[in-house]
Amino acid sequence: MSTPTSPQLVEDLLSGDHAALARAITTIENRSSGYRDLVSALYRHAGDTVVIGITGSPGAGKSTLVDKLAEYYRDEGMTVGVIAVDPSSPFSGGAVLGDRIRMAATAGDMDVFFRSMSARGNLGGLSTATADAVKALDAFGKDVVLVETVGAGQNEVDVVKTADTVAVLVPPSSGDDVQMLKAGILEIGDVFVVNKADLAGANKTVQELRQMLDMRDRREDDWDPRIVETVATDGTGLEDLLEAFEAHTTWLERTGQLSERRRERYAAEIRTLLRDDASGLLEREIANAGGMDALVDAVEANETDPYAIAADIVEPLEECVERHNG
Repeated sequence: MSTPTSPQLVEDLLSGDHAALARAITTIENRSSGYRDLVSALYRHAGDTVVIGITGSPGAGKSTLVDKLAEYYRDEGMTVGVIAVDPSSPFSGGAVLGDRIRMAATAGDMDVFFRSMSARGNLGGLSTATADAVKALDAFGKDVVLVETVGAGQNEVDVVKTADTVAVLVPPSSGDDVQMLKAGILEIGDVFVVNKADLAGANKTVQELRQMLDMRDRREDDWDPRIVETVATDGTGLEDLLEAFEAHTTWLERTGQLSERRRERYAAEIRTLLRDDASGLLEREIANAGGMDALVDAVEANETDPYAIAADIVEPLEECVERHNG
C-alpha cells in the first residue's frame, strides 16, 4: 500500500481513486509528515474547480442548503466535493456516520465527496488546511467544491475566503444575525441568502440587508451583491440562488476579478507559510537560548528586557538572510 507521501498516492488520486483522495485530505488536515510535498505535487493539477463558500449563523440552514446544492449539481451530471468546517467539532476524518446522514439527498453517491474538518486546537492553521484540502479536491477533478463554515468568527471568515463566490445565509426575523453581519461577514458576501423564507419576517430581513448593502461604498463596476430568498428544505428559490452564483462567476471572469482573487489567495498562502516557518525557526532559537521560562526569569530579575531578548533571538536569522543576499 502506498504511504501518504508517496508519488503513488498522488498518482492514485489523479486517476480518480476516492480512497486516495480521502488519505490525501487526512494527511493534509493532520499536517502529517510529507504533507507539503503532497500539496506541492497537487498544485500543478488544480485550478479548474468552481469553489463556493457557504457561511452564516448557526441554525440558518447551511447544511440543508449544501445538501440541496449537491443534489442539483449531481442532477446536472457534475461531480461535487463538500468540506464542512466546524472549529468546535471533535469529529474529523470523513468517516463519521453523521456526515453522511447530513447529506441525505446524496448519501451513497460516490461522486459527492464529503469531509468534515475541525481545528484540532489550531484555529490559526484551519484556513490553510482547508485551502489545501480544496486543492486536493480540485486536482482530483471535482467540478464544484462547496465549503461550509459555522460563520461565527474571523477564522471562519478566513476559511470561506478560500472560495471564489461566498454565500452568507441569514434566517428571517433575526435582528441579531443582521447585526452580526456588520461585525465582519457583510463585506465578504457575494450573495446573501434569506433562508427559511416561508417564515414570518423574511421580507423585513431582506429590507434590512438591502439597506445595509446600499450603505456600502462601491464603485460603478463593483459586484452588487444579490439577495435571494430560499426554503432549503423543499428547494424553493434554489434556481434563483444558482442563477446568482452563475452571474457572480460571469462577473468575476469579465472583470478579471477571478484571476485577481486567486492571486490574492496565493499571496496570502505564501505569507501564512512563511509566518509558520519563521515562527518554527524562532521557537527553536528560544529553546537554544534556554527556553521561554528562563528568558522570562531573566526579565523578572531585571537582567534584560523583552526587546533585547527579541533582538538576540532574531540576530542569527538576520545574519543568515544577509549572507544569503550577499
